[in-house]
Amino acid sequence: MFDKTAGSYVAELLREWKVNHIYGMPGDSINEMMEELRKEESIRFIQVRHEETGALAAAAYSKLTGKIGVCLSIAGPGAVHLLNGLYDAQKDKTPVLAIVGQVNSQLVGTDTFQEIKMESLFEEVAVYNRHVQRAEQLPDMLNQAIRTAYAEKGPAVLIVSGDLFSTKIKHEKPLTSAIFSRPNIRASEEDLQDALKLLNDAKKPVILAGKGAKGGTAEVLALAEKLKAPLIASFPAKGIIPDDHPHNLGQLGKLGTDPAEQAMQETDLLILAGTAFPYRAYLPADVAAIQIDTDPKVIGKYYPVLLGLVGELAPTATWLTAKLTEKEDAFLLTYQQKREQWHDTLQQDMNTETHQLQPQQVIAEVQRILQEDAIVSLDVGSITLWAARYLQLNNQQLVVSAWLGTMGCGLPGAIAGKLAYPDKQVVALLGDGGFSMGMQDFVTAVKYDLPMILVVFNNQKLQLIEHEQQEMGNKSTQVDLANIDFAAFAHACGGEGYTAKNRDELRQALIKAKVSRKPVIIDVFVEDSTPPS
Repeated sequence: MFDKTAGSYVAELLREWKVNHIYGMPGDSINEMMEELRKEESIRFIQVRHEETGALAAAAYSKLTGKIGVCLSIAGPGAVHLLNGLYDAQKDKTPVLAIVGQVNSQLVGTDTFQEIKMESLFEEVAVYNRHVQRAEQLPDMLNQAIRTAYAEKGPAVLIVSGDLFSTKIKHEKPLTSAIFSRPNIRASEEDLQDALKLLNDAKKPVILAGKGAKGGTAEVLALAEKLKAPLIASFPAKGIIPDDHPHNLGQLGKLGTDPAEQAMQETDLLILAGTAFPYRAYLPADVAAIQIDTDPKVIGKYYPVLLGLVGELAPTATWLTAKLTEKEDAFLLTYQQKREQWHDTLQQDMNTETHQLQPQQVIAEVQRILQEDAIVSLDVGSITLWAARYLQLNNQQLVVSAWLGTMGCGLPGAIAGKLAYPDKQVVALLGDGGFSMGMQDFVTAVKYDLPMILVVFNNQKLQLIEHEQQEMGNKSTQVDLANIDFAAFAHACGGEGYTAKNRDELRQALIKAKVSRKPVIIDVFVEDSTPPS
């Protein structure tokens, strides 16, 4: 008996997978699916103005929550627009589902309007990439797509001709279910014993922790404290490893600190904890290393480690902490003193009064109103460098396009953050170049009543690109930006907007933004300062 459409099964299964919202824009090849979503009260459709925003927001939602983010697009141009967000999910290893419309099934292969070779388009980006041939396949393929996205921590793409959503099917003997069983991976006893010996023998151990520490922060901190080891956090781990912890020397590399770089060069044992840190130039030339990760493919991928511990970070760190011999703390104390000196220098930078606002002064003022459990969405550009150095995150969550490094990720991240955590403060730090790439979706935040504070660092320049050109010995070319009145734009969209050209104006704008019930843009004019290096 054929009594339900394939699209209705999709809506039901998404609900079973605990999907509560989808980002997208309606259109011809998904309009039948839109009809099914209209009937599904438990799933909120977030209409974006550009599909790239939807895909980036889905990726950000997944990074923040660990749950799958979902986006929906039409065939052809809509599908192409998804690519940037899906690559962001792939590179940052987070599960996303893209349901992508295709031209009607009887027209596939005829080169009709908006038809492109969809599977070829998504082949390199997707961990699951399938074109549904028959409506009866759709429910089981949906389950397979979501399960694969979770298992392989990446984007799954399900391509569906528009007419299949409205086709009535019977689904009496399903092949799959809406369940994902998460593996619990433990390192072998032999490897743990070998690691214990290396740790006990080390005189100057250093832990470099990555985003794999999420959910295991307490265990990593306990290990560092028992080892008397300085801690360095990869940039995606900022906030996961609290900036105010006395062992934390900050980030490493171009976004990093002098104490972190110095400790890394002096260590006699490097512990890579939940990170495959890819910047070899910032790691020691030749030192013994232990790497802890659930993925055996990344063990030794960017550094020739002596020992790999394939297992969950939290229980591995707990086992090692319990059996370690207490260390002397001379090495740690040296770097804690360097850390304090470094922080004093940063504080002086932020406190210094200047005629024009400096980026670090803006961050200092944002820090004053930042709530303890806030979500911070960070765009890519020189703002990334300023935030890495001067922004202090402890219990707050940071979301950023870390490995793809795409400009324009800040606003989608803020939208996702507010949908994921409606009761938390959401603050986005944006460059004027990055924000203007997708600023049209500020009206999406207004439409769905998503209060947030967007701080736009406006220097009317692609500052980081100018700096890169100069470092190469080239003259600055095509980096100046025509100015936009971002505060006026905010008002035009129905939000609130403020302009700040000095510290007092900025402080007053932030106070108002903090209590506003609307999305707010603060257009902050900052001096064209050389990014920190």
